[in-house]
Amino acid sequence: MGADLPKQFLTVAGKELLAHTIDVFEACADVEQIRLYLPTAHLSAAADLVERYRYRKVTLVGAGGADRAGSVRRALADLTDEPDDRKILVHDAVRPLVDVDTVTECVAMLDRVSALTVAVPSTDTILDVDSGSSPPTVAGIPDRSRMWRCQTPQGFQLGILARAHRAAAADPEFTPTDDGGVVRRYLPEVPIAVIDGGELNLKVTHPVDLRLAESLLRDRTL
Repeated sequence: MGADLPKQFLTVAGKELLAHTIDVFEACADVEQIRLYLPTAHLSAAADLVERYRYRKVTLVGAGGADRAGSVRRALADLTDEPDDRKILVHDAVRPLVDVDTVTECVAMLDRVSALTVAVPSTDTILDVDSGSSPPTVAGIPDRSRMWRCQTPQGFQLGILARAHRAAAADPEFTPTDDGGVVRRYLPEVPIAVIDGGELNLKVTHPVDLRLAESLLRDRTL
């Protein structure tokens, strides 16, 4: 992003990105509690944000791991006393435009499945690129009708996600980019349901995303 602050603390439409994201889960009647995991250096800023906005569902602001998977494992370690069928949603802090209906659908779907992800069908042709060549070359073109772009939240029964991450932690060759991928690799027998998300559920990654988020968040009503 090239900013002085971590992107989740950048102010967009009058409020930090992280706060916009928490707002959605606070507004969802089916969400019982929210737990935040961040780098240690930013715990104080997150705790201040929670107090300033008086978030009643945030029950923990904790130190995350060295990467996304490490943070999820920290969260799982804090939930060892919970039953295996406890419903868990994992969400990117910088996806502030997810809507309450999508979160509600994820929670309800976990009554029927043990793993799910939000995704959208790709409107672009997807290329399998050999980036090791110079210049990079197209190695394959998958059937676009089967290609979807993964978003969050992703939802799981606690026992399923914990089992998958235990296996991933023992495999130094695997670097997961999302939790659905962890379940898919280590528990291939577990179906991962797909909930159709939306094009507005963007992940703020590049400066242009900030401009889009600014416009969309100013018009949003929860």
